[in-house]
Amino acid sequence: MKLARFVDETVPIPNLANVVAPTKIVCVGRNYADHAKELGNEAPSEPILFLKPPTTVLAPGGTIVRPQQSQRVDFEGELAIVISRVARNVARSNWRDYILGFTCANDVTARDLQKKDVQFTRGKSFDTFCPIGPEIETDLDPSSLHLVTRVNGTTKQDGNTRDMIFKCDFLLEFITSVMTLCPGDVILTGTPAGVGPLSAGDEVEVEIEGIGTLRNHVA
Repeated sequence: MKLARFVDETVPIPNLANVVAPTKIVCVGRNYADHAKELGNEAPSEPILFLKPPTTVLAPGGTIVRPQQSQRVDFEGELAIVISRVARNVARSNWRDYILGFTCANDVTARDLQKKDVQFTRGKSFDTFCPIGPEIETDLDPSSLHLVTRVNGTTKQDGNTRDMIFKCDFLLEFITSVMTLCPGDVILTGTPAGVGPLSAGDEVEVEIEGIGTLRNHVA
C-alpha cells in the first residue's frame, strides 16, 4: 500500500513529506561488496555508519545543486527505510514493528571531498544531497528488490537488495544499539556498484521494484 506521495515535486525544499520529518538520516557505507570493490575497499565486517543532516533532503522533481567546492559529484541509488516510532535496542525478530515503509533515495556524494577528507561528513552533507521519494510503500518485502539508477535515460546501476551484506533487520538492530531512532528518521541501506558523476543539466532516476521512480535534475 502506498502511504503518501511526497509534497511539492517541483521545488527543491528540505521537506521530506507531510508525514515524515527526519531528525537524522543514518547511512550505511559499503553495504554491497561490488560497490566496496569498485572504490578500492574491502567488504566491511560490520556496518559502516555515517549521518546526513535533514537539510540534505530534496523532494522528487527538485534540483540537485553541485557545490562550488567539489569537482566530482556522484549519484548513489539506494533503498531507504522510514521509521514509524521511537526505536532503541530493537531485536531483529520484531524489526518490522518500527518501520513505516520503504522508498527510493539518492545518496549524492562529493566524491573528491570524501576522498580528501577521509571521513564522509562534508562530502555527503551539502543541501539537496539526499533526494528521496516518490512514495512510501508500507507493504513491501525488501529482501529482493531490483534497483536501477539512470542518468539521462542510460542505466548506470543495476542491482538487487538481496546482495546487501547486512540486511534490513540486522541494520535496524545494529543502528538502534548505537542510537535512538525517532519517527520519520530515515536509514539509507547502501548502494550497488556503478556509481558515477553527475553534470549540470543531467536528469537522474532511481527506480526500485515495488516503489516507483525518484527523478531529479542537476544544476
